[in-house]
Amino acid sequence: MREIAREAGCSHTAIYLYFKDKEALLYHLAIGPLKELEAELEATLRDGSLAPGARVAAMGRAFIRFGLTHRNSYQVLFIARAERVDEETPDLPINALRNHLFGMLRQAVADFLPPGTPADVALAYTRVVFFHLHGIVETYREGEGDLPALTDRLGATFELSLDVLLSGIEQTARRA
Repeated sequence: MREIAREAGCSHTAIYLYFKDKEALLYHLAIGPLKELEAELEATLRDGSLAPGARVAAMGRAFIRFGLTHRNSYQVLFIARAERVDEETPDLPINALRNHLFGMLRQAVADFLPPGTPADVALAYTRVVFFHLHGIVETYREGEGDLPALTDRLGATFELSLDVLLSGIEQTARRA
C-alpha cells in the first residue's frame, strides 16, 4: 500500500480512508475493465443479426481477447475470492459483476440450446463453455508475446476450438 500511495502522490494512510486493504483497492480497480467487457457482451447478446451459435462464439472470442489483454490482472478480475455463479446476492460487488457476465453467457448458451432445455442443463453447458474459455486464457496467461502475436499464431486454433465446442454442445443437447 505504501508503494501504491507513493505512485498516487499521497500518504499511505490516506489510501486507507478509501480502501480498507490492498484487496479492496484491487477489486475497485478491476470494476472498470469488467464493465468494458460487460458492455461488449451486452451488445453481442442484443445483436439480433447473429445466430445463437454465432452469439456464443462472439462472446467467447471477446472473453479470450479480454483475458489475454488483461493477463497480468486476470486472476484478480475473475478468480480471486470468486463466489458461485448461481449465487443471487454475492458478498462482493465484483462478484455481482462477475455473475452478471456469466449470466449473459448463460443467456446466450440457453438461446443456442433446443427450446425447452431445463435451466440446470443450460447452466451445466454454460459452465462447460466458461471452463473452455478460461482454459485458453490460463494456458497463455503466463506466456510471452502480446495479443496480436498470439492471435496471429493461434487465432485459427481458438476459432476451431469454439467451433468444436459448439458442435459438441449441439450434438449432446439433441441427444438429451
